[in-house]
Amino acid sequence: MPYFVYMLASKPRGTLYIGVTNDLVRRVHEHKTQRCDGFTQRYDVHQLVWFETTESIQAAIQREKQLKNWKRDWKITLIEKDNPVWDDLYSQIL
Repeated sequence: MPYFVYMLASKPRGTLYIGVTNDLVRRVHEHKTQRCDGFTQRYDVHQLVWFETTESIQAAIQREKQLKNWKRDWKITLIEKDNPVWDDLYSQIL
């Protein structure tokens, strides 16, 4: 079963959120419809701007922790490498 590490943004170069899930479509939909209380709801963070797939939950959690410890500039560079205009990738995963 694949697992996903993903980043959401409030707007281009805005507030970022990093998470892990085994169902990316469902999880992003939950963020978009504000069914997730907390950070993403409070800061209106709901645009899927980056994600990657791993083969195990352990690898996904390890990657999530690594990214959360990165400097903000490194995260922005990672996003802009594959998504330079900060498109919302949600429609591409449906």
